[in-house]
Amino acid sequence: MNPSAIPAMKSALFNRQPDDKPFLISGPCSAETEEQVLETCQRLAATGKVQALRAGIWKPRTKPGMFEGVGTKGLPWLKKASELTGLPTAVEVATAKHVEDCLAFGIDILWVGARTTGNPFSVQEIANALRGVDVPVLVKNPIHPELELWVGAVERLQKADVKQIGLIHRGFSSYGNTDFRNAPMWHLPIEMKRRLPEMPLLCDPSHICGRRDTLAAVAQQALNLGFDGNMIESHIDPDNAWSDAKQQITPEVLRDLIENLVWRHETTNEQEFLSALTGLREQINQLDAEMMQLLGRRMAVAEKIGQYKKDNDITILQTARFNEVLERAQRQGASVGLTREFVEQYLAAVHLESINRQNKVMEGYKKRS
Repeated sequence: MNPSAIPAMKSALFNRQPDDKPFLISGPCSAETEEQVLETCQRLAATGKVQALRAGIWKPRTKPGMFEGVGTKGLPWLKKASELTGLPTAVEVATAKHVEDCLAFGIDILWVGARTTGNPFSVQEIANALRGVDVPVLVKNPIHPELELWVGAVERLQKADVKQIGLIHRGFSSYGNTDFRNAPMWHLPIEMKRRLPEMPLLCDPSHICGRRDTLAAVAQQALNLGFDGNMIESHIDPDNAWSDAKQQITPEVLRDLIENLVWRHETTNEQEFLSALTGLREQINQLDAEMMQLLGRRMAVAEKIGQYKKDNDITILQTARFNEVLERAQRQGASVGLTREFVEQYLAAVHLESINRQNKVMEGYKKRS
């Protein structure tokens, strides 16, 4: 590849056209040795599937004493990999010094990691270091499912006049989660895309899955949802990687994974499809309107119940009654193909709104007394 093409390639994520293929960033979780970085990157380039190379230089770890990255000495390795392959490079930064070092060695794309996104002080430090610098920055979601922290990190970079900002969905920490290393909670990146439709959104299946066997399914789901691409970790010898060995795959396995993904478009000009979709969406609109009417009537009944409770000095919360409603609804939901999880989440929201309505009735009583 021609190194002169790098500026256009690194900005391709931010200037996507309807027919552009999904953007893929790949490379080892950690830069370990110069040989490991160069061989991994060259084999990735040989697949013809990768648009940017990545490697962890500084690795924030949960406990001290674990491998925390080779540090700045690994940056020249990435620079050399870029020169050999003609691909832009991407590195995670967590401090102003990280930013300065990356810029000094010509790193093309920076990203803010999940642990850093959750710390406004650290994000502001990075934003200050980037002021006046023309370099793309990707922001991973915070570890905990707090959407406003994610939005806040983006806004801090915007106020520092960073022109090209993108998002990376790497999943969220959740209590009791067993299927994923970090639960996808797809509704949160979807909401970020709704709020910031102009920003490219990548998925990081490696950190969501934590293991190799489910990478393809998560990468495919991201594309099904209209994500702009994926960031997937790759290593020449995954089983002996110095960090996150279980979630890395060889460049050749990555090539096969990417080739088997189905790439879907956001829309089409096929009139038959558009006409059919318009009709189905109109049905959805009508059903949604009917549901809002029914929910409004349900809340009116809940307020009447609240009035009876107030008049008879009865508490609002009736746990046994809610359990009865939930069990019946789950049986009814199952009969029409609704999952227990959906029914439970839906009724929890309805129940909370009912409690709030009844509480207002109670507060009205207190104000009059």
